[in-house]
Amino acid sequence: MESLHRACRERLALIDEAGRRRRRRVIEGGHGVRVTVDGRGALNFCSNDYLGLAADARIGAALGAAARTVGTGSGASQLVTGYNAEHAALEAELAHWVGRERALVFSTGYAANVGVIAALLGRHDHIVADALNHASLIDGSRLSGASKHIYAHGDAAAADTALAEAGDGHRLLVTDAVFSMDGDTAPLAELAEVARARDAWLLVDDAHGLGVFGPDGAGRVAEAGLSSRAVPLLTGTLGKSVGAAGAFVAGDDDIIEAILQTARSLIFSTAMPPAVAAAARTGLSIIRGEPERRAHLHALVARFRAGAAEAGLSIAESDSPIQPVIVGEERTALALSDALLMRGYLVGAIRPPTVAPGTSRLRITLSAAHDPSDVDGLVCALAEAWQEWLGTAETLP
Repeated sequence: MESLHRACRERLALIDEAGRRRRRRVIEGGHGVRVTVDGRGALNFCSNDYLGLAADARIGAALGAAARTVGTGSGASQLVTGYNAEHAALEAELAHWVGRERALVFSTGYAANVGVIAALLGRHDHIVADALNHASLIDGSRLSGASKHIYAHGDAAAADTALAEAGDGHRLLVTDAVFSMDGDTAPLAELAEVARARDAWLLVDDAHGLGVFGPDGAGRVAEAGLSSRAVPLLTGTLGKSVGAAGAFVAGDDDIIEAILQTARSLIFSTAMPPAVAAAARTGLSIIRGEPERRAHLHALVARFRAGAAEAGLSIAESDSPIQPVIVGEERTALALSDALLMRGYLVGAIRPPTVAPGTSRLRITLSAAHDPSDVDGLVCALAEAWQEWLGTAETLP
């Protein structure tokens, strides 16, 4: 037992030495754009609640009403007795939303990506993946046992070369649609053409594009006009723009049935509470029925970028709600995050191993629930924090 304690203390010491210890902040009350964090009021600029639905009263009411009818738990996995009519209705509505024959709901986005990849690929197969893919895609690839080939971020030609060099067996091309730490978008049409030409399968995780882009907010894949023939495997989450929890994979009927029968993260997990599925259905209805939320969000993104440029701040290229400010060192990111919180703005410091060493950043995310004045205030606070940390406006990033 003492050896375990010693090993953990040594590991924590290394984490502290590198400035990489993560601390959970306590949010009191709802998780909207105005929060109380560790007892301090702040404007939240580090959530994935892009459409401002996480604290929407209509979704809360749907959750409560469903819980009174169907209870708070599903009691079993989907393939035993955990599959409820609310799950079935949600899957049908998701499939219609993203233009696929069928959808399958998972409890989390991590479970969806790990389960889908490991269900379809094995040790005689090959996975070709973007260098900046989400951890769930990376871990699903590892668990599958397939050979892994990494291509330069966002480079369709490099993906083509990697597919050409892969050996026999099935080949899966895997990418995020919108990358969670950089906010940029994969060249989806080009990747779909590469996969078609090389007889490979394409999996796109549109978690950060759903609700924000495309017709009816159906995501970057829908925006690019890519059908199930081009993108046979489409995954997404329900805990970001939808304002609920859970995730899904969508595709043709036989593909989804094969995943249902073989995805271990689904088969051996208790199903999502059906009341959460009811909440997600309400969130989806709001997304489709209130396009003004997306319009307002995109206006805020443009406003933030214009304000940051005017203030002399360097923001990575992104037209999404994810606006990263690359600062380099871990301690710099932490200091700036703390300085912003002192000014009433909650912005997360993202450090290795989430991002590569030397690319620590402030990951600013915008929400349709923000006001223009909220964005303007953040820009001013960020500029002040930089000047305080670096000592002079001329040395802004």
